[in-house]
Amino acid sequence: MNQAPSTARLLADVGGTNARFAWQAGPGKDIESVLTLPCAEHVTLEDAVLRYLRQTSRTMPRDCAIAIANPVTGDRIAMTNHHWAFSIRALKTQLGLDRLLVVNDFTALALALPKLGSADRWQLGGEAPEPSAAIGLIGPGTGLGVSGLLPDGRGGWLPIQGEGGHGTLGPTTSREAAVLTLLRQWHGHVSAERAVCGQGLVDIYSALQHLDNTPGSQLPAAEVADAAIHNRNERCVEALNLFCSFLGIAAGNLALTLGARGGVYIGGGIVPRLGRWFASSPFRASFEAKGRFAAYLKPIPVYVIDTPESPAFLGAAEALDSELQLAGLAR
Repeated sequence: MNQAPSTARLLADVGGTNARFAWQAGPGKDIESVLTLPCAEHVTLEDAVLRYLRQTSRTMPRDCAIAIANPVTGDRIAMTNHHWAFSIRALKTQLGLDRLLVVNDFTALALALPKLGSADRWQLGGEAPEPSAAIGLIGPGTGLGVSGLLPDGRGGWLPIQGEGGHGTLGPTTSREAAVLTLLRQWHGHVSAERAVCGQGLVDIYSALQHLDNTPGSQLPAAEVADAAIHNRNERCVEALNLFCSFLGIAAGNLALTLGARGGVYIGGGIVPRLGRWFASSPFRASFEAKGRFAAYLKPIPVYVIDTPESPAFLGAAEALDSELQLAGLAR
């Protein structure tokens, strides 16, 4: 294996389905040797880390930053949408690291937003962003991540660490209300994540089958989305439209809460795959549909993040570079 230079760091973006790893030779260096490993194929996160090093013929560096789809509020991590659980301190010792930084994945993604260029995003509605205003971030994948950036008053940014995806979702139409009523019967509390994630799209489709009294087989989220994009199935089209409307409701709530006149960014693994179809969905209308505050939301730009590799790597590296004292920092 290649000996790791003293400045090298291992970067990870761990979601409920996949764990993505990358290598950075030092601060400001290129992100390289990106590898995606299915979480289900590894008993523990440590196993996935060691497999990455084997497959890239590298030795363990001194520093590692892990962006993970989970709250990071102490030493113990137990993933919401996967079975991995670990102690940060124990993992640091097991891997022989000098420094291990663990942050929420959307906190890391938020840190990367100022580094994104025009080629890394496309705009859906709104006008130009206000340069010193708060920025919102939301994104559906296996779950629903929510974060943002607040100006620190010194030309920099403070990332938000929260779990806004688990806030309660409310309907704006009778059809949305009927779907959410079924989701409430099935799950109890209906958070935004219950509807706006991969499983959420599956559940919306199933709810429409139930409401229309047309039972059938359950379709995976990717099949629902593909059939909707290519207009092959009317129920799939309605399901995906509802999904986008619910995302718009949640994103509009976030914009109002943060005063995100610096823009709202959409990350996660689902929306970029919808391509420009997303622009014709009900998302933007639902984003702005806030009654007396529709005029407040209308100029706020929404950006869909569309990059070949996870921008969370940049955020994880930024966290190491800036020595941010975020929850989960272990030395």
